[in-house]
Amino acid sequence: MDAQEFSKLFMSLLEDTLSKQKNPDVRNIVQKQFCGEYAYVTVCNQCGRESKLISKFYELELNIQGHKQLTDCITEFLKEEKLEGDNRYFCETCQSKQNATRKIRLLSLPCTLNLQLMRFVFDRQTGHKKKLNTYIGFSELLDMEPFMEQKDGVYIYELSAVLIHRGVSAYSGHYIAHVKDPQTGEWYKFNDEDIEKMEGKKLQLGIEEDLAEPSKSQTRKPKCGKGTHCSRNAYMLVYRLQTREKSLTAEVPTFLQELVEQDNCKFEEWCNEMADMRKQSVVRGKIKHEEVKELYQRLPAEAGCPYEFVSLEWLQKWLDESAPPKPIDNTACLCSHGKLHPDKISIMKRISEYVADYFYRRYGGGPRLNVKALCKDCVVERCRILRLKNQLNEDYKTVTNLLKITVKGNDGFWVGKSSLRSWRQLALEQLNEQDDDADQNNGKMNGDAQNKDESNEEKREEEEELNFNEDLVCPHGDLCISENERRVVSKEAWKKLKQYFPKAPEFPNSKECCSQCKILEREGEENEALHKMMASEQKTALQNLFQDKCRPCLGSWPQETDELYIVSQFFVEEWRKFVSRRPTRCSPVSSVGNSALLCPHGGLMFTFASMTKEDSKLIALIWPSEWEAIQKLFVVDHVIKIIRMQTAETSPESTLFDSEPKLCPECREGLLCQQQRDLREYTQATIYVHKVVDNKKVMKEAAPELNVSSSEAEEEREEAKPEGEQDPDFNQTNGGAKRQKISHQNYIVYQKQGIRRSTRHRKVRGEKALLVSANQTLKELKIQIMHAFSVAPFDQNLSIDGKILNDDTATLGALGVIPESVILLKADEPIADYAAMDDVMQVCMPEEGFKGTGLLGH
Repeated sequence: MDAQEFSKLFMSLLEDTLSKQKNPDVRNIVQKQFCGEYAYVTVCNQCGRESKLISKFYELELNIQGHKQLTDCITEFLKEEKLEGDNRYFCETCQSKQNATRKIRLLSLPCTLNLQLMRFVFDRQTGHKKKLNTYIGFSELLDMEPFMEQKDGVYIYELSAVLIHRGVSAYSGHYIAHVKDPQTGEWYKFNDEDIEKMEGKKLQLGIEEDLAEPSKSQTRKPKCGKGTHCSRNAYMLVYRLQTREKSLTAEVPTFLQELVEQDNCKFEEWCNEMADMRKQSVVRGKIKHEEVKELYQRLPAEAGCPYEFVSLEWLQKWLDESAPPKPIDNTACLCSHGKLHPDKISIMKRISEYVADYFYRRYGGGPRLNVKALCKDCVVERCRILRLKNQLNEDYKTVTNLLKITVKGNDGFWVGKSSLRSWRQLALEQLNEQDDDADQNNGKMNGDAQNKDESNEEKREEEEELNFNEDLVCPHGDLCISENERRVVSKEAWKKLKQYFPKAPEFPNSKECCSQCKILEREGEENEALHKMMASEQKTALQNLFQDKCRPCLGSWPQETDELYIVSQFFVEEWRKFVSRRPTRCSPVSSVGNSALLCPHGGLMFTFASMTKEDSKLIALIWPSEWEAIQKLFVVDHVIKIIRMQTAETSPESTLFDSEPKLCPECREGLLCQQQRDLREYTQATIYVHKVVDNKKVMKEAAPELNVSSSEAEEEREEAKPEGEQDPDFNQTNGGAKRQKISHQNYIVYQKQGIRRSTRHRKVRGEKALLVSANQTLKELKIQIMHAFSVAPFDQNLSIDGKILNDDTATLGALGVIPESVILLKADEPIADYAAMDDVMQVCMPEEGFKGTGLLGH
């Protein structure tokens, strides 16, 4: 990415590293040198009330579009903005929305003032970033006093560095820095590893634009007076506060000087090694050049002269001067007979016998392939296959015409419809099998174990596929009972097909279908009828449970009864699926598995309070009358009952409950501990970061389907009902609840058996999902947020559930950030059009940035 991001990352890394120093002068050196303050001031036009929001900055981002001078850019940065109409400001004094003005006031400036010229802007027509190649004038001395709120200080700055982006595109280019030596006042140009002094009285900073690609609409460079400069590519300006005191020269400590000298010695040694390696490479190159020059003329084989075949790949490596070639290896072009395969001629090169003798004498290898090396047997086989393929085309036309003839009586044969559609392709594959076998044999001969394993695997896959006419064979090896999958063909058509598939199963038209399949079909029809009857009976007996109507609740205990029964929500969902989604396709539910709700000691895993809150999505309360029906229709492993213990003296608020079986306190405590441990030991979980504007959270827009992530939509599609099934009551209960992870083994099994539902957080616009781990630090999270929202780490104010997150060294688990959390981000930066376009820019051109460097921590 660009140098501006590098500047922000480097400043953040430096500030974080120095913050651990004990000396306050060292600890705060970055803030004192580079940090300034400005305030966002909003003034109500009605009552004159001022609202200030003070913010720190490390650089000023200036818009250059439509401006020619640097001072004009600063003036626009500080200009007033009118808040009118729909954009009116809510005044706390007036307690209503009023017209107001908003502007930025500079409160203090740092010793080193970084000015970022916003040359890269978003083009709405193309949907990409573009570079503004307009001239901007800037002076060597900059007086910032007219722009300050308080005028009682010294604000004369002198230019100390100019960063230049050479190139016309926003996605490519080259950076060059012009830096002024504060001791001598001389300017130096830094171009990667090349550093040179900029000589001459008429110093022109930003001259690099002359090297950029010319533009037809390029404007002329304006005239610049003494002490001023104009640049079309100046990207970042660094001004240093002018002081009357002379710079003090500091002596480098002895131990540091020794370290520098050691480092310089190592660098000199490395340079010498590189020079020696370069000399050796040049010598090898000359030798290779002479060799190639001598042999190149004699490489082609002349007509009538003896020749040999050499691997084209080896010959290309020989021409490559980077490394000496290995011995010649021609085994890849051999057939199963150990000769030159006719299909491998394209990867070979015919060379003269003289050059071949030289190659084998110097580099070795083999086998040597002369004029008699071409395999005659493979050539004959290739011709035979070509003739068969031509004949196949004729037979295909003949069979197609024969299939149009109507077969009368029992003279025909049954053929699978799928086989008829693909018989030509199957025949071609059979013709190519011999070539495949030859290639596999060649691989075995050359000792290529990997190819052998791959060929065996492919062979096994081919054997698993159905051969011709096997699609009408039933599991018992007889004719299948489904007439929709087969048709009758004439004797002539079957004779032609039999020529290509002699081992295909043969079924005359008079052949009866499989008797065992007929019996199974009748049994299946009886089972379907039984399932429909069971579903109808169960649905009638448990109508309220199916429709989820008038369900009892512990929070508001019904007056009709003092006893309620409990079953797992998983049982209810599976039963509803059976009775509502085509009973013929789903297996009937035969038992109530309440053991999943009990601990290994047989005790209840839930308290009465949890049943009304977080655990309510795991259980279903049953009326006594429904329980009687359930005991008749299903096998119940454990009865779980809740009893209301209320006397005449007690009030409804002090109602006591009892359960059968009793609560197991030890297992309940272990369950809660495991849940808390899981929330603090997660890896690669999803959290959501929402950027806040004016302390107001952006709400979901009118089209909620546009705010759902693609993964969520896909998950919901998996739960789609079959066609024709419109059951509004199905999947209605606890649809949006998320199951909690439980350490109990039976309970985990219960979870895995549950219906998969879409429980993901629904993102709103302006919100992004990030993958994080519990052991990740807050600083690392800020780096991720910077890439997602283009907000520097030191400009980020993060909070979760009203709690400010400010300890960069703390882990997310320690800060209480759990999976599916929503973190609010408030940025200390001017809200401009550029920030709103960051997402689009990142989509246009994915960038790696400084990934893998020390700037991004891990």
